[in-house]
Amino acid sequence: MAHEHSGTAKDADYQAAITDLLGVLAYGELTAFTRMAADSDLAPTLRLKADLAGLAAVEYRQFTHLIDRMREMGLEPEAAMQPFVATFEAFHERTAPRTWLESLLKAYVGDGIAKDFYREMAALVDPGTESVMNQALEDEGASVFIVDVIRDGIRKDPSEAGRLALWGRRLLGEALSHGQEVAAQRPAMSALLIGADADLVELGEIFTRLTEKHQERMAAVGLSA
Repeated sequence: MAHEHSGTAKDADYQAAITDLLGVLAYGELTAFTRMAADSDLAPTLRLKADLAGLAAVEYRQFTHLIDRMREMGLEPEAAMQPFVATFEAFHERTAPRTWLESLLKAYVGDGIAKDFYREMAALVDPGTESVMNQALEDEGASVFIVDVIRDGIRKDPSEAGRLALWGRRLLGEALSHGQEVAAQRPAMSALLIGADADLVELGEIFTRLTEKHQERMAAVGLSA
């Protein structure tokens, strides 16, 4: 449900929110690319190395698409991304994987939560921006291979299931906290998310949907959420 954004002051706030949204989304794609490219070096087989490198390539294409779109809009991409660098670094420090399977689960459910959050935000903006955001959030099915790899890892070592389930729950909590932290630090984005009427009920519904989608992903890889 798009919030109203008429009037000069509100227009300025709305444009600031759009700049923030595209900036945080672009920086998220960039960090996803660099993480997945690094993780591909740790892959135990050539096929998995190639699969993860392919997923990284998708993230980078989405990053460049967002950068091009921001420049078309007269925005400076580096300036739009800069406010989010420290927050992302702190999040990734808190969620540093210890094993290959933890890396894969973070790539699948961690990035999934983030993209679901930005899809919710995309529903609050104008159709043109919504289209750009949704295009950047489509992974073209490139992450599906992770499901089979994690399921196979659990079959080979059933003791992995409990540990990975705990890791998935931690990723959910950290990702939701990260999303709230990002929004709270950027007043225009926070106003867009909550709305002029501070609709906390709607915000609660958003986080409920994020949690439900996370549970679906966990079930897909054979883990309890």
